[in-house]
Amino acid sequence: MKFLEVATLDHINSALVFDTPECKVFGRIEPYSCKVAGADKKLYKYLESRYNEEISNFSSSISPENSLNDIISPFGPMNQPSTRRTLFNLIATLNASYPDYDFSDVRPEQFIKQPSISNVCNYINNTLFNLQHGWIVTDLNLWKIVDDIIDLEECDVYSFDPDMDSDPNTEEGAIWSFNFFFYNKKMKRILFFTVRGLSVNAPLQEDESLSDSSSDSEIIGRAMPYEEYVMGDIEM
Repeated sequence: MKFLEVATLDHINSALVFDTPECKVFGRIEPYSCKVAGADKKLYKYLESRYNEEISNFSSSISPENSLNDIISPFGPMNQPSTRRTLFNLIATLNASYPDYDFSDVRPEQFIKQPSISNVCNYINNTLFNLQHGWIVTDLNLWKIVDDIIDLEECDVYSFDPDMDSDPNTEEGAIWSFNFFFYNKKMKRILFFTVRGLSVNAPLQEDESLSDSSSDSEIIGRAMPYEEYVMGDIEM
């Protein structure tokens, strides 16, 4: 995966790191090109080998009336190369976003395909407004910028629901988190949107710092009530 430098995300990513009376919030939006290179090639070969073995084992054990299509996932039947490619792209994105972790053994069932892009956008909106940072949506034109990068109407959206062994957001004081992948197959691009909340008493990691977001909100101006920004069919 190749990380894409997008200058229009700089202010949003800065604004997604803040503290509230209840928690410390760390968020980021990272766009990636689905271009296989370097370590990604090794990961792809590993995943192909693993799933070809599983498909072979399944094929030898099923009854004649069944088929390999019975091996399903949030991306479709696992006997299809395009399905495995989607899984590979999401795992490669996690590896690129969290270089200190190895997600090679993450299972397809740990991802969930979201039925509605607008529901995902509204969930993120609601989270930010509840944290008193709705101005990231309104004044910073969050979804206009995201749409320019990924073309939301052409995306499938997946969330990551890891177990304890594969969750990168289990550090001391972790309270909540979300991880969404906006995947545009035509553009061969993924936009990874992740936010986590830590207890106000949680120790900061070496690469974490909190900015004084109150001054930013004063400069940017008044945020409109959340109800005015509920999205329909991604109309912005």
